[in-house]
Amino acid sequence: MEHDDLITRRQALSRVAILLGGAISAPTLAGALDAATRRSWIAPPQDWAPRTLDAGQLELVAVMAEHIVPQTDTPGARAAGVHRFVDTLLSDHYPSPERDRFVAGLADVDARARSRHGKTFVECTADQQVALLTELDEAAYPAVRIDSPRASETWFFRRMKELTVVGYYTSQVGATQELHPSPFGAYRGDIPYSSVGRAWS
Repeated sequence: MEHDDLITRRQALSRVAILLGGAISAPTLAGALDAATRRSWIAPPQDWAPRTLDAGQLELVAVMAEHIVPQTDTPGARAAGVHRFVDTLLSDHYPSPERDRFVAGLADVDARARSRHGKTFVECTADQQVALLTELDEAAYPAVRIDSPRASETWFFRRMKELTVVGYYTSQVGATQELHPSPFGAYRGDIPYSSVGRAWS
């Protein structure tokens, strides 16, 4: 069963990479494929507590993730436990410099919110939150322009979006309700006839 689950996760990650427009970073990929990591965030123990993020940072991640993958007719990122996924990956798979960089990015989001609205991101209205995230998204994934921001300035939001999308689509909710896996398995339209043998009538 674990082997089948691994194949499913790999297929989900392939689709997520397409959604993100490129490759998934090594620490995120390693965490998404690690069975122990998955158990710790998909089915957390009753006494689960974040190990890298404090309570405020964890809530900030949950709110941002929910805006990136909101609840519609299917559960959103919060219900899928994406905030736990982020903390688990930061704790178990991210090297210290990248972990610190991510936490600094969270602080920057709050600093932007305070600068514009006099309160933290979580305390802002949903419209204010969406406006700020839209600005970060447009900077991180700009249209082709010569004045596009440098990659170092957009690293945080690109990584936040990657973690959210990977966490969501490799969760049970994302894989079973959003990706709609076929009960017949993956479609393969290029199987040579010789490998099939006799045809069924």
